Amino acid sequence: MSEFLDLNLIWFFLLGVLLIGYTILDGFDLGVGTLHLFSRGDIERRTFMNSIGPVWDGNEVWLVTGGGALFAAFPHAYATAFSAFYLPFIFLVFMLIFRACALEFRSKVHSRAWQRVWDVAFCLSSTVASLLFGVALGNMILGMRIGADMEYVGGLLELLHPYALLVGVFAVSLFTMHGSVYLYMKTEGELQAKIKRWIPRTFSFFVIMYIFTTMATLVLVPSMVHNFEIFPWMWIVVVLNVLAIANIPRALYKGFEARAFISSCCTIAALFMLFGVGVYPNMIVSSLDPAYNLTIYNAASSQKTLGIMLVIALLGMPVVVAYTVAIYYIFRGKVKLDQYSY
Repeated sequence: MSEFLDLNLIWFFLLGVLLIGYTILDGFDLGVGTLHLFSRGDIERRTFMNSIGPVWDGNEVWLVTGGGALFAAFPHAYATAFSAFYLPFIFLVFMLIFRACALEFRSKVHSRAWQRVWDVAFCLSSTVASLLFGVALGNMILGMRIGADMEYVGGLLELLHPYALLVGVFAVSLFTMHGSVYLYMKTEGELQAKIKRWIPRTFSFFVIMYIFTTMATLVLVPSMVHNFEIFPWMWIVVVLNVLAIANIPRALYKGFEARAFISSCCTIAALFMLFGVGVYPNMIVSSLDPAYNLTIYNAASSQKTLGIMLVIALLGMPVVVAYTVAIYYIFRGKVKLDQYSY
């Protein structure tokens, strides 16, 4: 199989598909959490939680699948990333745990103090998780102190440089915008009207951060456009990204809720594609020496392993996609609170 196919490139693409799927699906979960404290009253906050209640745990299957694919296909990149981001990843796991606990525990006790604690936990954990995802991405773009032995030789605070934090805030703005569009699609009545008034603010926040992050990336990491010079046809992704962003307010203005959400999903997919094109063939960039970069070739498993995994992926990924489609089809429509709701 490896004689006819570039398995390393195929797995780079498949890993990108899994991460795009997770970012789109769990992105609006995190965005809903960030917006949670802006709602008022028990009914509104329960509606927010129940808008993602049937799907949030299924969305995180994509993260688990992506992590497993990274471990099996690119073990050196997996080991380097997890050694560099060990403490941030542990903190991220705690944020995801607190987020799940907030969903499950908030309505178990009818006490305003109890509910307030879990409301804050739900909002804070969602926002910090979004920020940490962006910080990790920012470090992968700008580069980290990776030595010849593929080991990170820097400290924790070095990962929290201004560019990484900028990308982290950009991730928060992206997920908040995505979550507000999702909430608008899933609610009705006065709450939907309130959320519609929020969207221009979340969209403006996203556009401002998009512009600043793009400018900072072009100045600090000019190599991100190198592959666009080699493959000029990839500029179509940039055009599609801009069109997807522009179509969000247009669709909302015309009352097309689903189209606005699809445009938001396409925006996230295009942004991840731009990231992938920009860093290719690197997976983790070394700021010490480009020769120490972890690429899709020196960080990969053997060709036999990649070939066996490709067969497994071709059999397993349709199951994950079918499960996701079935869940969203079953729980389509507006949120309705009942005795089984959160």
